[in-house]
Amino acid sequence: MTQFIAGNHIQLLRNGTEYFPALVTAIAQAKQTIYLQTYIFEVDAAGIQIADALKVAAQRDVTVRVLLDGFGCKDMPADFVKALKKAGVQILFYRPKISPWTFKKNRLRRLHRKVVVIDEQIGFVGGINIIDDNNVPNDMPPRLDYAVRVEGALLPSMLASVQKLWRRIKLTHLQALSNDAKPTINAKSSIKKGVNAAFVLRDNLLHRRDIENAYLSAINAAKSEIMIANAYFVPGRRFRQALLKAAKRGVKIELVLQGRMEYFLMFATHAFYSVFLKSGIAIFEYRKSYMHCKVAVIDNSWATVGSSNIDPFSMLLAREANIVVQDTVFASELRTEIRQSIQQEAIQIDAQEWLQSHTFKRFLSWLVYGAVRGFLGLIGYSKEH
Repeated sequence: MTQFIAGNHIQLLRNGTEYFPALVTAIAQAKQTIYLQTYIFEVDAAGIQIADALKVAAQRDVTVRVLLDGFGCKDMPADFVKALKKAGVQILFYRPKISPWTFKKNRLRRLHRKVVVIDEQIGFVGGINIIDDNNVPNDMPPRLDYAVRVEGALLPSMLASVQKLWRRIKLTHLQALSNDAKPTINAKSSIKKGVNAAFVLRDNLLHRRDIENAYLSAINAAKSEIMIANAYFVPGRRFRQALLKAAKRGVKIELVLQGRMEYFLMFATHAFYSVFLKSGIAIFEYRKSYMHCKVAVIDNSWATVGSSNIDPFSMLLAREANIVVQDTVFASELRTEIRQSIQQEAIQIDAQEWLQSHTFKRFLSWLVYGAVRGFLGLIGYSKEH
């Protein structure tokens, strides 16, 4: 059961063009602590901008702790890391052993979260890595993604989460723990009429299904509309059944999915097109550029923005973080964003054409999906997908 907390201000941020300036401003205003967790930290215009802001904060005695995924940041230049550390930024890598010759489930358990907590006063959660929007191949338009800026009652739990993971990774690196005392700044929320929101995690211990269950609870309660925009969409059995049951009871369902194939395994997404289309679920493919977002709006009152894809890697293996909001104003704003993407930049999949044509694509999709299922079976997760 998702635990919503009242008294929050949640601001929607569109792409890095809105996220990075907000993040730099918050870093510049930090007085005591900055925690940053990300899957990718690219050394490009955006990455250098954020790195410079972190260095300046560390040099004015702000405690700056950056946790990077060992695979997502495997190509980060050593000199770049060294310069950050020299300026006083503390850096750790989550599961840095990524040898392709080591076939272990643990190697696939990545830090996919994008979370920042500053002074227990301001937080950021979303799908946006530290990478420039225009860092895309072939001069394509900027990628599409979202994050949220958080103030209010959620900050204590967000701070506790990033501190706990930092301590755990320090111990795995056999490093001594330093003082993790809470900031002395008064962190009590002054937001009197803020929205109800939840900070929902996925990990491999206590929160294995929290994000999936948050989705399922909202889908099962949906009365009128479900809109999901998700980059990597290979839903498990429970998720598929929930969508099909919602469609059967008359809920309008629209899926906005990635139309550009970044990875071969994304062909597995097509395996479910037929059953969804036959059930009246509308499918739109975003083809303008890379769509990286992981957002949803249900009944114009429930909304989520976060890092979790709806695929086995996010739902079964990775550490993820989403913000879930119960508020018609926020949900309406996000719904408008998704609707604009559908109207201006997406192509609807015609049900009759898909079912009568695309024979090879449908065959290939089931081959790829079968490979995914086989792989999950090897690591012990086939029954969960």
